[in-house]
Amino acid sequence: MPDDRELGGSDASDQLLTNMFPGQAATDEMVLSRETEALESDDILVTKPLGFLFWMAIGWLGLVFLLAVFANLLPLPNPDFQNYSAINATPNIHHLLGTDDLGRDLLSRLIFGARVSLIVGFASVAIGTIVGGTLGLISGFKGGSLDISLNAASFVLLAFPAIVAVIAIVAFWGSSLLKITIIIGVGTIPLMFRVVRASSLSFANRDFVIAARTMGATTPRILFREILPNVVPVAVTFGLITVAGVIVLEGSLAFLGLSVPPPTPSWGNMISEGTANGNLSINPYIMLWPAAAMFLLLLSINLIGDRMRQRFDIREGLL
Repeated sequence: MPDDRELGGSDASDQLLTNMFPGQAATDEMVLSRETEALESDDILVTKPLGFLFWMAIGWLGLVFLLAVFANLLPLPNPDFQNYSAINATPNIHHLLGTDDLGRDLLSRLIFGARVSLIVGFASVAIGTIVGGTLGLISGFKGGSLDISLNAASFVLLAFPAIVAVIAIVAFWGSSLLKITIIIGVGTIPLMFRVVRASSLSFANRDFVIAARTMGATTPRILFREILPNVVPVAVTFGLITVAGVIVLEGSLAFLGLSVPPPTPSWGNMISEGTANGNLSINPYIMLWPAAAMFLLLLSINLIGDRMRQRFDIREGLL
């Protein structure tokens, strides 16, 4: 029998395994090889470049955020000021994007109007994620009658057509920015509940959760220290895609006259004004700029969400 000191590290290990458990060394080697492949694949998955389009989308989203937040500090005219000497003006040095049928600066209204879309989109999804995500986390982990009840309630809420329900509630309750945000936020709760619950179910019986239970970890610790970090990427990715849908929904409400009341600018209001009273044939810029800005914002959010989904995608075959 060769001296262990004369064997390499891996050869020594294989020899010892063979001597102690005949036939076991090959099995252990296969398991180690599989684990190494999984780790290498995970490294490739994590370090894969995000891509030029992703950073372009991040840049546009960041630019829109900055302009909306610091709009009051920018050298822009009042978005509600009506300059009757510059009605339906084409883009020029004084009005870079032109003016509308009331002489209001389109660039100023476009930047201030971004606030409505961003507030409604991200605040509504934040409400749905906090409430629905918490309920989904608990429901997926606990199971039993609680899970059955919450699951049935989510199906009932999802059975109502979202646009019809929102229109009915807004028409009855009012259309201020806060109310619209709350109404749409409540509507996103069952969506986020379903996504987080499904993700929680997939982790509830994993080895690390069972080990935590065996060691006497409390339910809150298991939920927020073991399961939540694995659920967050899925929730964030789906939340971003939901933000895009909410922005479209707010624009639809504005087009129907059910969003923030005039003269508060919003992209949906501007698109609606651009199609009213024959403005589209006279001055297409009224509708062109907000439609282009909304398109680019939605495209950016969807690109970011899709790229994050690919980056944090969990492949069951590697677990």
